[in-house]
Amino acid sequence: MWAVGYLVAPVLFSGLGDRQLAGMIAGRLFSLAGWIGLACAVYLLLFLIGRWRWRCFRSGIFWLIVLMAIAVAASQFGIQPLMAQMKADALPREVMESVFRDRFVAWHGISSILYLVQSLLGACLVFWSGRGLK
Repeated sequence: MWAVGYLVAPVLFSGLGDRQLAGMIAGRLFSLAGWIGLACAVYLLLFLIGRWRWRCFRSGIFWLIVLMAIAVAASQFGIQPLMAQMKADALPREVMESVFRDRFVAWHGISSILYLVQSLLGACLVFWSGRGLK
């Protein structure tokens, strides 16, 4: 997640001359990272439930993973399809050259903030689980 959002996407936008192509590639990578994140969340939640049974619901790690999964799902099934629809509605122009520009920029900002929150929650999860805390 961190590699895609904070390394690969900026390199794409700075290295490719075509911002639309860079955005399309970055969008595919974010989508792939989202699916991987959801799969990891399901696995971790099932693992915690299997290991701790009903006690997992009192675990901070459990609820941190739930929060991360909700954030990923909101992005994957809410924000990303909305932004894709705006791009499709803007055709044959680019979305940034259309009447959807302001809405797209606003949703892109919301998506970026949500990605930052997911990143921070992930850092908390790594730190918290590394200390052996529940």
